[in-house]
Amino acid sequence: MSDDLPIGHAPRITAIAADIPLGAHLKTDRRGYVHHGIYVGNGEVVHYVGFKSFLRCGPVEKTSLAGFADGHGFRVEPATQARYIEAEIVRRATARLGEDDYRILTNNCEHFCRWCLSGESRSEQVEALLSHPWRALQAIAGVLCSAAGILGQDLAARVTA
Repeated sequence: MSDDLPIGHAPRITAIAADIPLGAHLKTDRRGYVHHGIYVGNGEVVHYVGFKSFLRCGPVEKTSLAGFADGHGFRVEPATQARYIEAEIVRRATARLGEDDYRILTNNCEHFCRWCLSGESRSEQVEALLSHPWRALQAIAGVLCSAAGILGQDLAARVTA
């Protein structure tokens, strides 16, 4: 199940959710980076929101599979590094709901998921960026483009309100 799973209407997501194991590490590709979350059952994912609006970071929250994927699809990461059993992974993820201490280099969505799975807070994306500075520039550009898109959505929502 490591291929991207398509996001469709509710019955399709319900069918997909039935095949995802509790505590699964989910990934969704975004512009310049990969976003991470933990599947907690009932079609829901716990994840560190990260950039919620322009230059504002969001907390650890629970959202639907469709909300997590945000139109980008998602995949299940093989549990090769999981130290904990499914129920403990879910417990660890839900215990941090509401935490609002996102830091892109030291406490991002990947750090969160790895901690839930293994107790070790780390991010391979950050490690790769720090060892290849040109990739950092690409990632920063991707994050800024995403943030600009969010800003545009925020402004559009205010204009129509």
